[in-house]
Amino acid sequence: MGFFEKLKQGLSKTKENVVKQMDNLFKSFVKIDEDFLEELEELLILGDVGASVAFSMIDELRQKIKDEKLEESEQVKQALIQILIDNIGCEDNSLKLETKPSTVLVIGVNGVGKTTSIAKIAHYLKQSGKKVQLAAADTFRAAAIEQLEVWAERAGVGLIKQNEGSDPAAVVYDAISSVKHNNTDVLVVDTAGRLHNKKNLMDELNKITRVIDRELPDCSREILLVLDATTGQNAIIQAKEFKNIADITGIVLTKLDGTAKGGMVFSIKNELGIPVKYIGVGEKMEDLQPFDAEEFVKALFD
Repeated sequence: MGFFEKLKQGLSKTKENVVKQMDNLFKSFVKIDEDFLEELEELLILGDVGASVAFSMIDELRQKIKDEKLEESEQVKQALIQILIDNIGCEDNSLKLETKPSTVLVIGVNGVGKTTSIAKIAHYLKQSGKKVQLAAADTFRAAAIEQLEVWAERAGVGLIKQNEGSDPAAVVYDAISSVKHNNTDVLVVDTAGRLHNKKNLMDELNKITRVIDRELPDCSREILLVLDATTGQNAIIQAKEFKNIADITGIVLTKLDGTAKGGMVFSIKNELGIPVKYIGVGEKMEDLQPFDAEEFVKALFD
């Protein structure tokens, strides 16, 4: 099964919850009027698109109906699909890894699928022809290092680690020495996800950043935040907290196959101004892939 088919399957709960009702709405309304637009707006909010985002989308649709004199429900549906695509797809979502080595710092609270996402990203980069190394800099959570070790083995990439409780910046220093020596393309760093103690986390990230600044001053950098799609708008709140302590360059959205809240993709882009770079729709290594806005929206409506 290709990723598009998996995506369609993975978004089935969102489709069932929202898109199916939209389809019914498009079929049942004879006239495209304010009542119709209000119901459509309600359905977007129901799909966790977020109220302010839904309002602006419907405003845009209202204007389009007026400007292009749209009267058929199928025309309006296609116009909405295009608005949804434009809403999240106006930029390049790929990782910026121009230097050798480049670094990818991965942050996120425990339980969102951070460790598995790191392994899947490493697997994807390896499949793309890059030599990848992982650094186990989440040294405080029990079993975090062992868990990452298992996943690194599955992905077929190297791992630099120290003992539990070690200084995360020291792990990153060792990892940088290793990638320089081994001519590695990308270093992916796992970091602790203790959002409840923001000062510690901020200090830790700053310390790691200082090590990278010193050892790899001009390297390309990504800071990816992993969010669990099943938590809907709570994930947006979490992301806002993380945005205050780290210069996030992209979102990794996991567990889209387990939620009816797939509309949160639109909230992320609009409320945070951070692109979604990867989405996950399953447990297997290849079930995390770069985000493609057009493919995502089409999978919803296909």
